[in-house]
Amino acid sequence: MITNKLRAQPAPRDAGLRRMPLMLKLAASALATSAMTAASAETDTETGVAVAVARAAGAGPAVPADASVVLPPVEVVASPLAMPLVVVTDPKAPRQPLPASDGADYLKTIPGFASIRSGGTNGDPVLRGMFGSRLNILANGAPTLGACPSRMDSPTSYIAPESYDKVTVVKGPQTVLYGPGASAGTVLFERVTPRFGKPGVRFDGSTVGGSFGRNDQNVDMTAGTPDVYGRVIANHAHAQDYRDGNGRTVPSQWDKWNADAAFGWTPDDRTRVELTAGGGDGYARYAGRGMDGVHFRRETFGLSFDKRDIGDVLERVEARVYYNEADHLMDNHTLRRPDPASSMPMRMASEVRRRTFGARAAATFRFGDDFKLVAGVDAQSNRLDSRAAMGRRNYADQPWNAQATMWNGGAFGELTWHASDASRVIGGARADYASARDKRAMTGGMAGGMGGGMSSRPNPTFDDDRARVLPSGFVRYERDLAALPVTWYAGIGHAARFPDYWELFSAKRGPDGAINAFSAVRPEQTTQLDVGARYGGDRLDAWVSAYAGYVRDFILFDYARGRMGPSTQATNVDARIMGGEAGVAWRPVGPLRVEASLAYAWGRNASTGAPLPQMPPLDARFGLEYTRGAWSAGGLWRVVAPQHRYARNQGNVVGKDFGPSAGFGLLSLHAQYNVRKTVQISVGIDNVLNKAYAEHLNLAGNAGFGYAAHVPVTEPGRTAWVRVSTKL
Repeated sequence: MITNKLRAQPAPRDAGLRRMPLMLKLAASALATSAMTAASAETDTETGVAVAVARAAGAGPAVPADASVVLPPVEVVASPLAMPLVVVTDPKAPRQPLPASDGADYLKTIPGFASIRSGGTNGDPVLRGMFGSRLNILANGAPTLGACPSRMDSPTSYIAPESYDKVTVVKGPQTVLYGPGASAGTVLFERVTPRFGKPGVRFDGSTVGGSFGRNDQNVDMTAGTPDVYGRVIANHAHAQDYRDGNGRTVPSQWDKWNADAAFGWTPDDRTRVELTAGGGDGYARYAGRGMDGVHFRRETFGLSFDKRDIGDVLERVEARVYYNEADHLMDNHTLRRPDPASSMPMRMASEVRRRTFGARAAATFRFGDDFKLVAGVDAQSNRLDSRAAMGRRNYADQPWNAQATMWNGGAFGELTWHASDASRVIGGARADYASARDKRAMTGGMAGGMGGGMSSRPNPTFDDDRARVLPSGFVRYERDLAALPVTWYAGIGHAARFPDYWELFSAKRGPDGAINAFSAVRPEQTTQLDVGARYGGDRLDAWVSAYAGYVRDFILFDYARGRMGPSTQATNVDARIMGGEAGVAWRPVGPLRVEASLAYAWGRNASTGAPLPQMPPLDARFGLEYTRGAWSAGGLWRVVAPQHRYARNQGNVVGKDFGPSAGFGLLSLHAQYNVRKTVQISVGIDNVLNKAYAEHLNLAGNAGFGYAAHVPVTEPGRTAWVRVSTKL
């Protein structure tokens, strides 16, 4: 039994990792006690709706006059609060299915998102069928990029959603404010700490228990005065291997912890200086990979400055500097036993790390009541190193080998023109200088040169440098109708994206017979039309968003099997994409809320006429919620169509298409009780009928190491969970 093996071979946890769960439980108890004694202090907390409205209007955080706490209902369909183009959600609010284990797990509950499953956690997010750096993800203003050449530690694997205050999604290339690329969209995991009006304490905490050994603890506590504040956020989460609907055990055990601290100076309502630091670690078994993640160490540091309401023209100045380090260890012997019949018959371990340093500065100008301009610069440098060992050698005794250095510097400007009381024109442009240098002395074998005699050879592009200047921009028109409560928009955007680390270094071959991917993969250029509308009435809210685009030099991974085993080739093709999302929320009577959403993505390889791979199928969700007093109950019915459009053995650095996938329907139920205004209990059962099914985007392949899975990773069967939360 796999469970017995795990008990005989406990997961590697250093002293800090062993202590963290206990530390978090003790901290939760102490912080809850402190918070309860300060419950009468000013909470000064903003609601999710106020955040959404403020962001949609371009304003700063707003604090409602009524500071009382109202706990939210369980959310099953995430709907845009301001317009279909921008989705703002509260990651601390209860939702179904089971509370998310990482950023990708959370995002896949938003219409248009999917996730490529590897095991029980650390999936990779996909928006509208687009993957990787086409989706710009920032956590607290900074990217936290993984280091694994096959994205075993995807960027969202380092994000604990409930440790953030809001998540903002901007669909399509419709903003230039947050970094380069972002042809599919931008995701912001943000923390908002309102200034204290008087000395006080705020507390937000939750605990989760569920099937397959799932248990989470989350603590978020802030103490401060009008001049200074300190905030501590910590969480721990764990799960055992889950069982699918057929009762089969799927190797998927994982454990994570994160801890972050912030110290802020707020001399007045318009000024904020904040210093942040954080860290985390964990491990994860992967059913769809040849190795497991033994460590996911994270260190982050940041310093930010924000000054608002400066003058009549210069309205705001903001600046941020940050440093992140991701240190990831993977092996095939700690959480499993090497398979003598596989391509990795002996013990192997590889450690990779990425060190990122970046900065951003921006200023907001207002010219009368009609024009607002946000202009600034940003820069980011990345250095990637690796080391490895095989057999009985210790990887930690090996020297670090440089793999790559990458740099990006950009200048941007985004202008909003209020053409009338009912219409707006928003446009932006940015120019980026992007470069990458190949620091691999040898290629072939495993990451970090572990291959030794395993087809390793001198790298013909060692110390070569690639650089390009890439322009991006968009223009969008928005209008509010006078006769109906309707807002509609139409925008055209262009995003030029330099190939990311995985596209340059993970594939073994490049396009058109190139010696490797680094030497020849071209930048990707996306031109896309986005349109949408939202109706907001007393009892009915409805929204729709659609897109159509052309991608020149789309970067596609081709999987093939040669004499030396599986191989991957990064190629450039032209592609056509289109699709959209729609949703409705109807309140026929006061206690009843009915919701539904629909998401569809389509893509075609314009160079060959074949379907574009790794496209999620049609996905529909229907939600029902009934509230009476302190009680509420509801359910979610998710229906996914079969996917018959596929491109066999093509995909991205993580997944590839193996063939068609079957459709499925899932029923999930939940109930909730507000014990008091500050305490809430939620219970749920996901996959009530114990359906055996697999998502189309979970056929995980390990492009960096050449171990592609040939069967889908099935999803969890019936899962029960309970969540207790408090907010003071």
